[in-house]
Amino acid sequence: MEAIIMNKLLTSLILMASLLVGPVVSAAGVATKEEAQAMAVKAAEYLTANGAEKAFLAFEAKDGPWHDRDLYVMVLDAKGVLRAHGNNAGLTGKSMLALKDVDGKPFIQSIVDVSDRGWIDYKWQNPVTKAVEPKTSYEIRVGEYVVGVGAYVQ
Repeated sequence: MEAIIMNKLLTSLILMASLLVGPVVSAAGVATKEEAQAMAVKAAEYLTANGAEKAFLAFEAKDGPWHDRDLYVMVLDAKGVLRAHGNNAGLTGKSMLALKDVDGKPFIQSIVDVSDRGWIDYKWQNPVTKAVEPKTSYEIRVGEYVVGVGAYVQ
């Protein structure tokens, strides 16, 4: 009987400890705005140095440097057509211009309208948590394309 009570107590303590430590562990898997911005800058430089065909393939490769936790590269052309998407290559070649977030914000139009570089805020499904969350994306114009990487903000 004493062993059963000790086992239940130990199980309860482990459960409480995991609840306390859990948020710290999961927070480590979330990228920051600064990390998103740094990846976007590197992706824009890579596109400029290597050309569209090579860069787009690299951005969509799941095992490359363009994926880090919930970060990935997305490239749109001036007409809102997706040229590369690091999380869903199946969308490549499709027009995204009419796409809106869950609040009805036409964020793709905002991205296409970036003339140099800047942040665009919207809500999107986090590929790690699968929940729709606030996201901010750093976008950089590279000729006819806009390269962006977004971070989910808490």
